[in-house]
Amino acid sequence: AVGGDRSAAWGLYLRIDRQRLQCLNERREGSGALVFRAWEERGDRAQFVESDDDEELLFNIPFTGNVKLKGVIVMGEDDGTHPAEMRLFKNIPHMSFDDAAREPDQTFSLNRDPTGELEYATKIARFSNVYHLSIHFPKNFGAETTKIFYIGLKGEWTEAHRHEVTICNYEASANPADHKLEQITPQTHFIS
Repeated sequence: AVGGDRSAAWGLYLRIDRQRLQCLNERREGSGALVFRAWEERGDRAQFVESDDDEELLFNIPFTGNVKLKGVIVMGEDDGTHPAEMRLFKNIPHMSFDDAAREPDQTFSLNRDPTGELEYATKIARFSNVYHLSIHFPKNFGAETTKIFYIGLKGEWTEAHRHEVTICNYEASANPADHKLEQITPQTHFIS
């Protein structure tokens, strides 16, 4: 794809609800949100997230609408800190590391990608109505911590349907007092 087209394709970062985005096991508070940015800014090595206690990282990503997720890019260092596996879970808000023990919707074995060019295509049928995405990185290529510079999300966004409360009154049987009609007098015509 051409640069401009590629940039537009990776625009789902604009549809993330940043106030509720969560990254578990991040060393610096709030650094997990920094890796979701514009395609053109993926080479910025000053913004990254690094794991704290071990190599695991877990992102809870709420969207402002419904997303059809088509692809993911994960960019890290060309060393042991690059994540080696990525597990995707859809529509499980507030996911924890305990929840990550369940079967993911899709798993990827990652290759080292220091330039942010390798795209991992999702099973679109499974990720067609996503309002919350969890990305779990359980291991890396052997280092103590995991370091990620950029996560790109590709797909389509649609506005969420708001189901508002509707107050309705239903009649079990008609109440004649509610239905005023003109009095109809039968007219008969006599021929004499």
